[in-house]
Amino acid sequence: MSVGSSAPSVLPSGVPCWVELATVDEAASHRFYEGLFGWTYVLSRDPATRTGRYLIGTLEGVPVGGLYQAAPGQASAWMINISVQNAQAAANWVQRLGGAVTLEPTVLPHRGCIMHGVEPSGAPFVLWQPPPDWAFATGYPNTFSGADLNTRDGAAADGFFTRLFSYTSLQVGDNRGIDYVEWRLDQQPVLYRYVMGPEYPPQAPPHWMVYFGVDPARGADATAGHALMLGGTVLVEPYDTPWGRIAILADPAGAVFSIIDHSRVSEGWGRAEVDDPYDD
Repeated sequence: MSVGSSAPSVLPSGVPCWVELATVDEAASHRFYEGLFGWTYVLSRDPATRTGRYLIGTLEGVPVGGLYQAAPGQASAWMINISVQNAQAAANWVQRLGGAVTLEPTVLPHRGCIMHGVEPSGAPFVLWQPPPDWAFATGYPNTFSGADLNTRDGAAADGFFTRLFSYTSLQVGDNRGIDYVEWRLDQQPVLYRYVMGPEYPPQAPPHWMVYFGVDPARGADATAGHALMLGGTVLVEPYDTPWGRIAILADPAGAVFSIIDHSRVSEGWGRAEVDDPYDD
């Protein structure tokens, strides 16, 4: 199957439009994702990064995600970028809704305008005003599949993002006390929010969990095994959910992400025990 992209002429606000990895070891991360997902990286210049370097991963020539050297003291982490049609106006709204702007809107050559912020429950986020010809591969094996905002304060996160993007929210957690919400645009799910339960230690900060799809012919189990061979870590062994079979992994530089095989779905759902990736 060839890779397509989510590249309409103008993306609506509130749609995931990019994922990027800040890493403490650019070379090791480059090799890992190249081996695990078959990505090819090309170098771009970026005035917003510490080194001015920004690697763009591609699959069959379509962009799939970014990679750059983390700032001193910054841990390796994947970050979701959410589309906006006007970054400056979005920055103003972020502050009016109780968030903080940590990077003012910054124009990137040939790549639109970005801003960084922190929402009221404490999670960082990136808003991106992409150019009209923006391309981002999603929904295919070895590409972005979705993202959860894991937080301690679900009400604060819901209030901020539903007002910023006019999301509607739908509780999809079960009756065992799981607080898991689907954020929707035009009745279509775009992102998810999870209130961290006892499987996360108290010191775990709010964060995003980014999911990448895997080929059903390969499966989550074999992909997790391959990640181990490439120097990664399996934090949570593959388990079944109504959305697919999931495993939580970490790359050699410590960045946490999930893989999902959407062909393997189950009736029941429970969060597996998680080794705390944020435990120092």
